[in-house]
Amino acid sequence: MGLSLVFSLDTKAQCAMCRAALEGEGNVAKAQAVNDGIVYLMLIPYLLVAVIGYAIYRMYKK
Repeated sequence: MGLSLVFSLDTKAQCAMCRAALEGEGNVAKAQAVNDGIVYLMLIPYLLVAVIGYAIYRMYKK
């Protein structure tokens, strides 16, 4: 676990269909849009968990 924090690998995590659609030099803007969309979709669950966790924290603090 400790070594994973020190050494990180640069990964390109895309499904096979996304990779096939975006391969090539001319699709840089399209690839960036897909990657931004993936980050956006990943951000929403984390925000929901943070809001719910904060609400529970405030409820127990009172």
